[in-house]
Amino acid sequence: MRSKKMLVLDDVKLIMAGAEAKAQQNNWNVTVAVVDEGGLLLGLQRHDGAAPISVAIAQAKAKTAALGRRESRIYEEMINGGRTSFLSVPGLDAMVEGGVPIVVDGEYIGAVGVSGVKSAQDAEIAMAGIAALGLPG
Repeated sequence: MRSKKMLVLDDVKLIMAGAEAKAQQNNWNVTVAVVDEGGLLLGLQRHDGAAPISVAIAQAKAKTAALGRRESRIYEEMINGGRTSFLSVPGLDAMVEGGVPIVVDGEYIGAVGVSGVKSAQDAEIAMAGIAALGLPG
């Protein structure tokens, strides 16, 4: 057997606080979702003024990044580049920018998905949340 790192509640709280700080700094109303490596929800925060649909989109972006072990924007780029077959991939529902995996010592342990502003800004918020963990690299 091998040991594996995993997100715990304190980690989720740090991610949420980091993401919220970045969003507030820019007056962005978003929803932030944190999932484990299997795409299961660990934490969700919908900021005041964020659209109701942003809840589903943030969760789907996070799940896509966790299951695919890559930023959700990679799928968007592949599809935009002509690989439309990715639209039929089962389990990946939000193949647009804004989902970012969490990697510790080369291990994928979860992901953050954000929805509510431009996709690049969503990704920026997700990365700020992950940065709040203080991971090396």
